Order: sequence, then structure tokens, then C-alpha cells
Amino acid sequence: MVTLYEHVFNWDAYLGFGSRQFFKRKQCIYAQGTIGDGFYFLHQGLVRIVSTNAAGKERMLNIVIPNQLLGVQSMDKKQHFTTAIAVTDSIVYHFPCDKFKELIKAHPELLKLFSRTVIHKMRILLDRINLDTLTSEQKIAFLLYNVCYEFKNFEVPINQHDIASCTGLTRITVYKVLKQWQENGIVEIMNKKYFIKKPDFLRNLVK
Repeated sequence: MVTLYEHVFNWDAYLGFGSRQFFKRKQCIYAQGTIGDGFYFLHQGLVRIVSTNAAGKERMLNIVIPNQLLGVQSMDKKQHFTTAIAVTDSIVYHFPCDKFKELIKAHPELLKLFSRTVIHKMRILLDRINLDTLTSEQKIAFLLYNVCYEFKNFEVPINQHDIASCTGLTRITVYKVLKQWQENGIVEIMNKKYFIKKPDFLRNLVK
């Protein structure tokens, strides 16, 4: 489910405390192993969160859509244990630790809610560390489930290319799975957008 921090507050009032940054498609926003300083707010675009093991194999852990936070786990100014990559051209606002302190001083009510967000994000990453063991169908269901259930939005704002980029699958594989789901009434495609008609199917597939 979406956190209270992300659901209740309109970030427009707080963007002045952060710095606006633009990232092109496939550009790295922050990299695993680098030292973090603050967190990011995704204003526009789409970002995937991945980790790389000792063998160099990449696994997707999460997908971030507009009006969500990323990089909150590095508020302790230690190393990032994930990498954030822009799936599409994206605009983010970076809130360094010192600016965040100013934000909390001006709006102390945000501290408790921000803490809940950090805990929520940590649980997401821990629960999804074994994504590479899933089948192709489960990977796609996992991605759509993330949008539907965590962000309470049954209209998926990504296309087949985005799904392929986020899951590491080929576009042909994504096309075949979605075509089958469309025939079975699980998803509906309108104006190049996907509408989830049977969200329980996704939930059961990724349990």
C-alpha cells in the first residue's frame, strides 16, 4: 500500500528545499556502492531500482513512478546498496541531508511520516530480492502489481518497451504475455495504456 507520507502530502510545496535534476533514458541517478547524501523525489518519468550481485548479475527490485521517493535508504550517508536507472527521460528533485533538516525544522510533522516511508521502502527491497527466480509471467505481474497495489492505480502509465526495460525481458516475451492476458480479460489496452481488469490475478501470481 502507498505510505501516508506519499499519499497525503503534495510535494509541490516542498520542492524548493531540493535541487531539480534531469536524467536521460538509461542514465544512472545513483549507483550501488557510492556514498549517498539525501533522497530523491521523482517528479516526472519512470525509474527502476536494481541491485548487482558479486557475479555482476543485475536484478530488478522495484519500479518508481511519479510522486514517489527513491534513495531514502542512504540518509545515513553510507553506501547505496541499489542502483536507480531512468527508464524514460526523468525529472527528479534531490534533497540532501542538510536541506532535509531544514525541511523538517520548517515542517516537523513530516519526520514521523518520512520514517514510515523508509521502513516501507526497506520492506519492498527485502521482499523482492529474489525477483530473478520468477518466471517471465511472474516478473510482468510483479511489475504491474507494484503499480496497482502499492500506488492504488489500475491504469498502468507504462508501455511494452518500459515493461521490457524494467523486467529485463525481451519485447517479444512481454508482447506474448500481455496478448494472452488481454485475451483472458486480465488486462485491457486502450490508447497504448494498460488497464488492469483482474488485479487479484496479479496478486495470486506473485504470492
